[in-house]
Amino acid sequence: MSETPILIERRGDVEIISLNRPDKLNCFDEPLTFGLRDYFQGLHEREDVRVVVLRAEGRAFCAGLDLAGWENEAQRGELQHFWRLQRSLAGILELMRSCPQPIIGLGHGAACGMGFSLLLASDVRLAAPNLKMNAAYIKVGLGGCDLGCSYFLPRLVGASVASEYILTGKFMNAEKAVSCGLVSEIVPAEDLLDKGLTLASEMTANAPMGLRLTKQGLNRNLDARSLSDAMALEDRQQVMMLMSEDFAEGVAAFQEKREPQYRDR
Repeated sequence: MSETPILIERRGDVEIISLNRPDKLNCFDEPLTFGLRDYFQGLHEREDVRVVVLRAEGRAFCAGLDLAGWENEAQRGELQHFWRLQRSLAGILELMRSCPQPIIGLGHGAACGMGFSLLLASDVRLAAPNLKMNAAYIKVGLGGCDLGCSYFLPRLVGASVASEYILTGKFMNAEKAVSCGLVSEIVPAEDLLDKGLTLASEMTANAPMGLRLTKQGLNRNLDARSLSDAMALEDRQQVMMLMSEDFAEGVAAFQEKREPQYRDR
């Protein structure tokens, strides 16, 4: 059994974070949950990391929850024990959305329950041909709306497709996912990481603050009440960036037909 539930590899200003419980299909126990939570919490203060690539070791991305990995050692009441479990998992997804770094999710094999939610909470998703995802909750006697899937999925694929998969708990394969826009591309499994890193490098070619504000703007405007509200946020972000040194550098580089050298200033 792995003693390191997550692996972190640095590639320049990109970090690759890998779920590392392959013997358990990367199901979430306490060490994996709190390791991942602490990682995404820490990203909020780390401007040195500009993009995160999220992947998994072994034959599955994540098959869900490992109930045996959650012992009630503090002798909490049953309600309090399961509330701690629920909020610990949900908190990871909230931190993924609030951290300033775009997250590229690389899905392969089974992505069930929490695994499905991890991909939904990512900003961009790429799929291996064998990816199969489901909101597994309703299949085990729970409600189908759990861990953000009832928030993310309708916004990504529309209400009808989302309702079909949440109400049944059936699997969505890679072909269906790409056809409804849930994933950007199907990539051979052996090329998945390279493709993710290529996409990350395309993102980091842009101004650092511009990239952070773009993620923030996309997230906030998913819930904008009107076009006017969405454009008000865009207006403020663009005026901020117009005052930056990186904007001046971007214009100069364009005019001089060279690559910009951004300094996050």
